[in-house]
Amino acid sequence: MRLVYQRVSAASVVVDGETVGAIGTGCVLLLGVQQGDTEAEADLLARKAAELRVFSDENGKFSYSLLDIGGEALVVSNFTLSGNCRHGRRPEFISAARPEVAEPLYEYYVEKLKQAGVSKVATGRFGADMQVNITGDGPVTIWMDTDEMKKK
Repeated sequence: MRLVYQRVSAASVVVDGETVGAIGTGCVLLLGVQQGDTEAEADLLARKAAELRVFSDENGKFSYSLLDIGGEALVVSNFTLSGNCRHGRRPEFISAARPEVAEPLYEYYVEKLKQAGVSKVATGRFGADMQVNITGDGPVTIWMDTDEMKKK
């Protein structure tokens, strides 16, 4: 499972002209589910996203997590995080999980964030063509891959 964590001061998702999710201070979480991913990967990334200390204290040091600041999260499904660009000029997405597998894991991830105590969790619409509006803060952008995180 892959996740891009971007610290934001505000963000929203629009589908067919309708805002389907919006947040204030917090993070946008672009989530890519890959073949072979399970609830264990979702558990790991939800806990990490909730507890990752990327919000600054009065000295500019990353001391606070999303939970510490009462921040909000906008979770957007993004199969293109599984893109393989090693060959040719068009990415391949063969490692992305099929929608019938990815969607339940995406929904599970959203629930785990809520259970972790994130004050507000908004979402995009799985499988839709979405316009994601991000007002980045920092910028602070972190890439997480559970395959890499599980290596010793």
